[in-house]
Amino acid sequence: MELRHLRYFLAVAHERSFTRAAELLGIAQPPLSRQIRELEQELGMALFDREDRPVSLTDAGRLLLDHAQRVGNAVEQLKTAMMSHAAGSRRRFIIGFVGSTIYGPVPDMIRRLRAAAPQVEVDLIEMNTVAQISALKDGRIDAGFGRLPIEDAAIHRRQIARERLLMAFPAQHPLALPGRPISLAAAAGQLLILYPSEPRPSYADQLLAILHDHGVTPGSTRDVRELQTALGLVAAGAGIAIVPTTVQRLRRDDIVYRPIAERDAISPIIVSWRAADQSEPVRLLEQLCAAVSTGMMAPFVPPTASH
Repeated sequence: MELRHLRYFLAVAHERSFTRAAELLGIAQPPLSRQIRELEQELGMALFDREDRPVSLTDAGRLLLDHAQRVGNAVEQLKTAMMSHAAGSRRRFIIGFVGSTIYGPVPDMIRRLRAAAPQVEVDLIEMNTVAQISALKDGRIDAGFGRLPIEDAAIHRRQIARERLLMAFPAQHPLALPGRPISLAAAAGQLLILYPSEPRPSYADQLLAILHDHGVTPGSTRDVRELQTALGLVAAGAGIAIVPTTVQRLRRDDIVYRPIAERDAISPIIVSWRAADQSEPVRLLEQLCAAVSTGMMAPFVPPTASH
């Protein structure tokens, strides 16, 4: 069976006429009929009921039609991909990220990646760490910035930062003393706003584990979907939150941040990619991870346009 057999078969199936299909293909009808009979002989079954007018598909023909259309679509996609490659089109490199990581080193790393590989189109998609792992394995993303150390043999991980945590208070709260370290014990009895609410495990579970390890039990908890929602509720006086240090770059007059005194109150930033991926963007990302994690990242200077 060759591609031309499938192309001829699809033409007859769509036109429901050997005559019209031959005209569409730009060939005479007898050669078309011979090609279809060759295909039927190879498969050992009739594909068309030629006695019907217009011509109709047999059960075997309908089955082949479904598969032949998929093959035809795949061939067209392959042609498009090869033509795009020949024309020097940009390759897409899709990165998933947890929302809170965007306030740390991630934007600078993305800028550097784009500058180092201008032929690569870097796209960003917000998603939690758990979703990133499945998206990496499915090929829906190429790398991910998350906060949970999820083990998977198919995924390579690199920790690039360990962010100290802050306790966020409404500005009028009795404990809202800017800049002064505070113990995790201050969360005892407080309404603690956690994010994200789903899926789990998440950053919320990371926080609860830290509090549990220090014997601290909040008065109650409230789950919200996003960091911004949590901060909005803190500002409204609905509770307190525990957030990574870089979040304080979202400066608000109605929220006071205090560094948590306990040294193990940290949240990592972890970069993940497929272990088998040796592409140029991944190699560049590995180099950037090494530079960030060792503190060797020089100030970013955007490339100047050439004239």
